[in-house]
Amino acid sequence: MKTRYLWAALPAIFMTGSLVAQAQTQAAVPLQGYRTGSPVFQQHCGTCHTFQGRQIDGRAVPSLPALQQLSPERVYQSLTTGTMQASAAQLTDVQKRQISEFVAGRPIGSASGDARNMTNRCPANPQLTDPSAGPAWNGWGAGPQNARFQSASAAGISAAQMPGLKLKWAFGVPNALEMPSQPAVASGRVVFVSNAGVLYSLDAKTGCVYWSFNADSGIRAAPIVAPIRGQGATRYAVYFSDVLTRLYALDAQTGRLLWNVRTGDHPAAQSTGSPTLYEGRLYVPLSSTETPTGAVLAYQCCTFRGHVTAVDANTGERLWTTYVIQEEPKPRGQNSQGVTQWGPAGGAVWNAPTIDPKRRRIYVGTGNAYTFPAARGSDSIIAMDMDTGKIAWQHQEVQNDAYIGGCPATGVPGDNCPQTLGPDYDFGGASMLLHTLPDGRDVLVGGSKGGISIALDLDKNGAVVWKTSLSERPPASSGLIVFGGAFDGSTAYYGLNQPGGAVTALRLADGSRAWTTPKLTSDAFGLSAAVTAIPGTVLTSTRDGVLWALSASDGRVLWQYNTAREYETVNGVAAKGGALGAPGATVAGGMMFVPSGYVGAGSRLPGNVLLAFGPE
Repeated sequence: MKTRYLWAALPAIFMTGSLVAQAQTQAAVPLQGYRTGSPVFQQHCGTCHTFQGRQIDGRAVPSLPALQQLSPERVYQSLTTGTMQASAAQLTDVQKRQISEFVAGRPIGSASGDARNMTNRCPANPQLTDPSAGPAWNGWGAGPQNARFQSASAAGISAAQMPGLKLKWAFGVPNALEMPSQPAVASGRVVFVSNAGVLYSLDAKTGCVYWSFNADSGIRAAPIVAPIRGQGATRYAVYFSDVLTRLYALDAQTGRLLWNVRTGDHPAAQSTGSPTLYEGRLYVPLSSTETPTGAVLAYQCCTFRGHVTAVDANTGERLWTTYVIQEEPKPRGQNSQGVTQWGPAGGAVWNAPTIDPKRRRIYVGTGNAYTFPAARGSDSIIAMDMDTGKIAWQHQEVQNDAYIGGCPATGVPGDNCPQTLGPDYDFGGASMLLHTLPDGRDVLVGGSKGGISIALDLDKNGAVVWKTSLSERPPASSGLIVFGGAFDGSTAYYGLNQPGGAVTALRLADGSRAWTTPKLTSDAFGLSAAVTAIPGTVLTSTRDGVLWALSASDGRVLWQYNTAREYETVNGVAAKGGALGAPGATVAGGMMFVPSGYVGAGSRLPGNVLLAFGPE
């Protein structure tokens, strides 16, 4: 695709049903091109289409953000029968599908899950009640402080009821390959999304569907249901980000779009973490695809810097953006193909920001650097002023941690790889926790992929109070603590992504271990998903698809359920469960909701089902 370009695909192009079927059936195994297609795109298309301002024969070439407005079907058509057919002739059909799904951020055929075509439409759509007036789980951490803990009254399920927990209903998502987003529960409804990019509003008790909304790409972030002002008769909104960094506000009653805005300006930017809502502002974390793409010699590696963007929740106005690496990227030479190399870059933010109302700050963890030497701001915990975005302080736990997927341990002269690779021990996925120690000090507690749990003094610019290593051996680059723990007021519970998986409990007063479970599964699987806690119970899940309820006092197993199987669904859609890899269980109003199916973090068990459990 270096000789021609996709400008002619930008006008309305419609793909026939036969072409959709062809694209879906020519690969026997789901490709997950929306995850794996980034290096393929950069190798064959990126020279022309990544950045703005490129021209060929005097004509402007659409940048990647422009192409991302297209559906995967439209991109696939252009590559197979349309404008780009000749240029793409050397590509296999698998590569064309990967490029199409990467550009659009969702699988081919995924937009077919409209609720109007389902058999379980709710008979009525009663007026929503105030989300704050009843049991709710909103956003990633059940509140802006991301404790992932639900009180007894809000949970409506006790530890004594855990052994009798039963599946109440299952809802299948058409053409979804994974369920990487965590459901929200509010006003008696459950709102959830998938990589197919369709958001659903269901009755929490029965699973009947009120409405659906087709986003422009797949979704990994957890939605939030909250009041909104200035939008006519609309009282409550659903907020969420899609993977291509578009932030949406929908009418929570009807699913009507109120506004959307792009929060990431870099061509490689992605929203893989969940926004946090506080006092009418959404704080959106931004990551990128430069980790899997950077090693491709045709790519100008690397220029993305992790950042947080604040948005007015009522209007969608962007208020400020703060980069965790303050220095702007500059040219740093050329690789063996004569392509310009850039730096510094990295520090992706893929955890939900944590709110500190007392100091009016937000806290995020950052990812590894992409370029060597690693810049300050990577592998860090960073405090920002919530009103201006100004960085108040930062703690960098690991220095010179530059990591790009597909690179050797030691860089080869003339390539894009870091001189020394990894170890990729960042704070990217796990949100921070605010906690007050017995002596009255306020601390921020974080967990890293390197297996470190750390407490920082909030009144001493992040000075270390205690630090505990949870690893028995150096963790792999996939990480030991990945999507984070839960905190019940005195104890932190972390899932460990090691062979066999395990959960460990840490006393927040001093970081000492209270208990650690034996292996929960075979050595082929670990535990990367977020942990959830209710009084007396820790809820966790392993990458083989098994959901576990453990005693909070000693870690013994109270209940388990294998989600990796086929289901009869309330909406009549064929569905199966798979790996449990990122989102944790959400519990509210006497129900527990678990999305099953994940293909990241070493998991290879896709799935397309939302499961609802309740006591007998």
